[in-house]
Amino acid sequence: MKFIIVAGTPGAGKTAVLLHTIKILLQQNIKPSVVKIDCLYSDDPKRFAKLGVPVQLGLSMDMCPDHFSIYNTDAILEFAKEQKSEFLIMETAGLCHRCAPYTDNSLGVCVIDATSGPNNPMKVGPFLSCADIVVITKGDMISQAEREIFRECILETNPNCSIIEANGLSGQGASELALQIKSTEKVVSENESLRHNAPFAVCTLCAGEKRVGAEHHRGLLRKMNGMQEYVGE
Repeated sequence: MKFIIVAGTPGAGKTAVLLHTIKILLQQNIKPSVVKIDCLYSDDPKRFAKLGVPVQLGLSMDMCPDHFSIYNTDAILEFAKEQKSEFLIMETAGLCHRCAPYTDNSLGVCVIDATSGPNNPMKVGPFLSCADIVVITKGDMISQAEREIFRECILETNPNCSIIEANGLSGQGASELALQIKSTEKVVSENESLRHNAPFAVCTLCAGEKRVGAEHHRGLLRKMNGMQEYVGE
């Protein structure tokens, strides 16, 4: 099975680009399964279902969406196998800019908003730097010079990626993305590993502690000076 993981910041246009891309795949007799990972609520599965593809929704609630999808990777892949799909597309919510959802044998697709600023590619983490494909959206809202600067910043962060300029409204770039999805040679294995370590979540805040101040907290903590330590048993 081919596993495509689509990540990116909120509002970048992940779902819009995917809807156009899936329509093209369906025209080529490729019927993928789709899994949508979000936090509290999403009606996007209804939009995918209208295309006639199997879709499943996972809500991470209080948990980091990346951690949630990683814990549930086996169940997600099993869902696609039950649907007898050769392609599984998972769209995961992006929150902290430090997301790292891609596995070694997946096709990693990062969707990033060109209006987010020229320095944004340097501010985000592995979901951009470890991606195979970077899809730039909303490029029509900035100047040509700004688009070129944004593109160069992406290549500085991830020099090996393939860049696609897309438009979630018109569908521009969807055919190119569909072609790369269709032609990927990566096949998911039974023993998948992450390309990059996920954001850590081992602290008392994660367990529900509300008090502020270092004296109230235990776990893996990072200080303002960059020093990191583990406090507790």
